[in-house]
Amino acid sequence: MTAAAPSGASAASAAGTVAAGAVLRGPTFGERVREWLPAAVLFVGALAAWEVIVRVFQIKQFILPSPVAIATAWWTYLPELSSAAAYTLVEVVGGLLIGVTAGILAGAVTARYAAVREAALPFAVAANSIPIVAFAPIFNIWFGLDTQVSKMMIAAVLCFFPVMINTVRGLLSAPAPALELMRSYAASDRETFLRVRVPSAVPYVFTALRVSATLATIGAVIGEYFGAPKVSLGQYIVTYSSYLNFERSWGAIVFAAAMGIGLYVLVVLVERLVAPWAADRSGAPA
Repeated sequence: MTAAAPSGASAASAAGTVAAGAVLRGPTFGERVREWLPAAVLFVGALAAWEVIVRVFQIKQFILPSPVAIATAWWTYLPELSSAAAYTLVEVVGGLLIGVTAGILAGAVTARYAAVREAALPFAVAANSIPIVAFAPIFNIWFGLDTQVSKMMIAAVLCFFPVMINTVRGLLSAPAPALELMRSYAASDRETFLRVRVPSAVPYVFTALRVSATLATIGAVIGEYFGAPKVSLGQYIVTYSSYLNFERSWGAIVFAAAMGIGLYVLVVLVERLVAPWAADRSGAPA
């Protein structure tokens, strides 16, 4: 007498357990402080060295403003800088959502069909090497010079290829024992995809999201260099650089950097909430 095969739900649950593994204990507050302390010390030291070099060598402010001068300009012109950052943030978030969504969908299709994978991946790698400066003027003409859509599309292109490639690699990196277990339970392709391949792809996708968070910021700001309203960060930087008022330009650069860092941190927090078992995994390529 043979035992009955487990139901699809039981098979999926068992395979999911194999794929996900045990949840590891997260680092304590003290461990996190020790982890971030060297970076914080290096950052503060670099700012101090920058200030000292500018003062000692008497470098002109229109060549390289000091951190104190940048901070003063940042505080003085905070309202208009905040308005410009809010305008650009819409483009960054919109481009990030478009690029990530398209990249995940394209990656899922590419991983599912070998013929598509063999044809699409070389093209994706080649297209990813095209400088964004080459895309920006073309997209501004296609979608409108003064519209936010053109900047969103530039940011989306930068996000699309890392997300697509990492999604493909993640879906194809599912553990062989878990796949064999699903086959032994006669699980459907859908159950195998959801319970084994998706959990295996999560660390790869979130790694791509971390990279894309900063790439979207870069794409939106560069797109604004080639044409955008004056209320945008990119045009703010270009305008005051042409006037040699580099303190205000650097203030806008600080906002752009903070925007990218903030989105990066947000992705990390979402990863720890959605997939804590994958948050500390390393080795997923960018």
